[in-house]
Amino acid sequence: MSLSTPVKLIAIATFSLGASSALAFEPKGKVECLAPADPGGGWDFTCRSVGNVLETLDLVPASVQTVNMAGAGGGVAFAHTVSKRAGDDQLLVAASTATTTRLAQGQFPGMDADMVNWVGALGADYGVIAVASDSEYQDLPSLMEALKNDPRSVKFAGGSAKGGWDHLKVLIAAQEAGVENLPRIAYLSYNNGGEAMTQVVGGHVDAFTGDITEAQGFMDSGDLRVLAVLSEERLPGEFSDIPTAREQGIDAIGPNWRGFYMPADISDDARDYWVGAMDTIYESDEWKEVMSSNGLMPFHMTAGEFQDFVNQQIVDIETLSKDIGLIK
Repeated sequence: MSLSTPVKLIAIATFSLGASSALAFEPKGKVECLAPADPGGGWDFTCRSVGNVLETLDLVPASVQTVNMAGAGGGVAFAHTVSKRAGDDQLLVAASTATTTRLAQGQFPGMDADMVNWVGALGADYGVIAVASDSEYQDLPSLMEALKNDPRSVKFAGGSAKGGWDHLKVLIAAQEAGVENLPRIAYLSYNNGGEAMTQVVGGHVDAFTGDITEAQGFMDSGDLRVLAVLSEERLPGEFSDIPTAREQGIDAIGPNWRGFYMPADISDDARDYWVGAMDTIYESDEWKEVMSSNGLMPFHMTAGEFQDFVNQQIVDIETLSKDIGLIK
């Protein structure tokens, strides 16, 4: 599946609460959800929102505790999961396109996607490019025109590491807009989207690159103005007034799936339980409400097909990164 392929809802097998009692594994006590960033970003949102639904649906016996572990664009959490948590069947780790981006670029030294279990994806969060409400830039073409004149004239802030998915979204848009010398575009990396947006609304950085769920709070407060959403068509509901990059003449698409991986060496029964739990969450009214209120679009993959998708996306992003000069 290429980065530009429209996200499709995958048909899945149902997993009922009644069937869970027949499974050989059920979680016991507290479940931990590792968010590979500080509070306020997309991974933190994924852990907390999914944790709430897991509790509401009685898929866990107690609470789901979100633990924030920032660093290296998710690399610290990935290394922790691989080296210290093998066999831990009560650990979920939030992941996204940002995770596959870092893997594609070799940013997790000595580690690859096969060192963890990919258990499911629960929605796609589309990228945005935004500015402070008082910014001189009124639309995406005017911002891109400034980059054409001088690639260093606009500084972008994002919650991923340099070369990560937030950074890539800017480069994808700039490439489609005809900007040259893409590596010279200024990008400042922060530990999460919330910190990056604070720099933008405070006037320290010109523009924010991130995802719609991250931006919602600053949009609601009136501090942030979204110039474009990087989706095939406008998002539904309260986000429907945000123009796409495509309708502004810049054919840039940037879906960021949200899902989970788990440590290696867990039992087949434990893996089956959590794969089934992800299916149950995705089909629930509670999760549909979370998706609707946070701008998430339909996207669900489970078990083997999710592993295949992750591997293919890593290949696609590696090719893209080479094309725009991020890696050799």
